[in-house]
Amino acid sequence: MAKHDPVWLDRMYNNRALVPDHAQHFERWAEASAVARKWPEAVLDVPYGEGPGETLDVFPAEQARSPVVVFIHGGYWRSLDKNDHSFVAPAFNEAGACVVIPNYDLCPAVTIPDITLQMVKALSWTWKHAPDHGGDPRQITVIGHSAGGHLAAMMLACDWSRWDPELPSDVTRKALSISGLYELEPLRHTPFLQESLRLTAADALRASPARLPAPQAATLYTVAGADESAEFLRHNRLIREAWGEECVPVCEALPGLNHFSVLETLVDPGQPLHQLALELMAR
Repeated sequence: MAKHDPVWLDRMYNNRALVPDHAQHFERWAEASAVARKWPEAVLDVPYGEGPGETLDVFPAEQARSPVVVFIHGGYWRSLDKNDHSFVAPAFNEAGACVVIPNYDLCPAVTIPDITLQMVKALSWTWKHAPDHGGDPRQITVIGHSAGGHLAAMMLACDWSRWDPELPSDVTRKALSISGLYELEPLRHTPFLQESLRLTAADALRASPARLPAPQAATLYTVAGADESAEFLRHNRLIREAWGEECVPVCEALPGLNHFSVLETLVDPGQPLHQLALELMAR
């Protein structure tokens, strides 16, 4: 089969087609998120930049100097919203963390490198303002799902002090990528994504974590559902191959889970993925 066979690529990357009941997952996320957003302590729609999508929600910690979880949503950089993912916050609030959930502008209005820089802005805001919400900026863990997993990995590769001289070089040293994408070149050739992503060869290269040097003194946990496509499982392995086992000590395919159900286990204290997240936060 040709490397960039369009039919094969669509089959490998179209997760909604691969999971016929994906709408039910979205409905559950929306219902749980609506409940989470009613929490009186939540601070919603805070600007972290000047762009229309540059807002974030904060679910504060009860105690000062608590760990901080920044959760980045997925949707192939072209769909979904932070409001759909507030359901992530309660489980980590209960674990003693301050939770920050940023939004970003969507393709094709912006490019993937543009979105990556928006997440740099969001993390910069978090570093500076986490103490106002009970968070310790020295304990930031970034968690992302799908496209958000890609963005979480990209945050480990950021040169923070170059972006803002007021920042330390290690704004975040820990990330958990769930069903992340680490090599964007195949997406340039995937028909259902081409019109919205409009990826150039140069952008695909500079925004591919697996094509960047392994970040120093950083830790990435990467997981996927074992029932995901062969390409998503390849990406899961690829980043460990590229960055090495020292940087990526956890690389797992979780049995019985697809691209959407795997995210739901993140917020279930009885599930291995939630325990991995807590373990990473404590590193």
